[in-house]
Amino acid sequence: MFSIKNIIIQKESKDNVKQWHFNRHQTFTLFFSVSIIFIIFFILASDYLSKYFYDKRLKEYKTNYSNVTNNLELLKVKLMELDRQIDEIEKKDNAIRTYAGMPKIDKDIRKLGIGGHYIETNNFKDNLAPVLTKELAILEIDLEKLSREVSLELNSFSSIYKKVQENIQRINGIPSMRPVEGGYLNSTFGFRIDPIDKVKRFHQGQDITIKTGTPIYAPADGTIKRAYYAGGFGNHIKIKHDSGYTTLFAHLSKINVKHGQKVKRGDVIGLTGNTGRSTAPHLHYEIHHNGEPQNPLDFFFSTEKY
Repeated sequence: MFSIKNIIIQKESKDNVKQWHFNRHQTFTLFFSVSIIFIIFFILASDYLSKYFYDKRLKEYKTNYSNVTNNLELLKVKLMELDRQIDEIEKKDNAIRTYAGMPKIDKDIRKLGIGGHYIETNNFKDNLAPVLTKELAILEIDLEKLSREVSLELNSFSSIYKKVQENIQRINGIPSMRPVEGGYLNSTFGFRIDPIDKVKRFHQGQDITIKTGTPIYAPADGTIKRAYYAGGFGNHIKIKHDSGYTTLFAHLSKINVKHGQKVKRGDVIGLTGNTGRSTAPHLHYEIHHNGEPQNPLDFFFSTEKY
């Protein structure tokens, strides 16, 4: 069994030799004292290092917190601006729906399905402060709400576009533009004294006094039903349109179309003249709806350029 009785520490030099003698009790005391000093040093060093790393981590956390907070504020500002833009889009949406003859989207329908749900659980894995976690959850709700509002508006505009396309097709089939550019409106729709035999008769169309050779335009899409010379009408054209409309053009000098031909709104179908039962160059223009004569002036609402 190993045991310590005495410890001798010796220091030699040229002049002398020094020795320190330690008995067992003194050795134990020395060892114990050194151990205590080492432990104290270790505790102080650990405390210092812990405080150093804690302060460093705290500083980083504060920096990250500040950055996240600033980013959240910027996102809030952007979301507020997007909300404002959505409000403007909704107003324009309502206006366009009015122009397209469509009902406005009810406020309750706009709200339906737009609101999000409050997020109770922490879906963010970073060790963020509870306040930031709550703010992020609110932002997620706002983004979800904005996404649904945008989706609603896209669907609305899609419906409006479809409706406008249908209206365009319908309008294109209704005689809604002047058949000639310029001219003077002479004998109108209704009863008048016939300029040739002076008898009072019902005039089923509108006469437009204009020089011979002026282009005549199809007032709507349609199919040519008649294109030939016939008694009082002289050279004349009859077009069948959609929705029960027909138009007739009389006293032409030239016919540019033939029976069965498809024409588009704005196509030149002939030239004005003075053929048939006519006293001067003019265009006799009639509109019928389901066989009933209509006043052409009621259909001159297009400002389309020729």
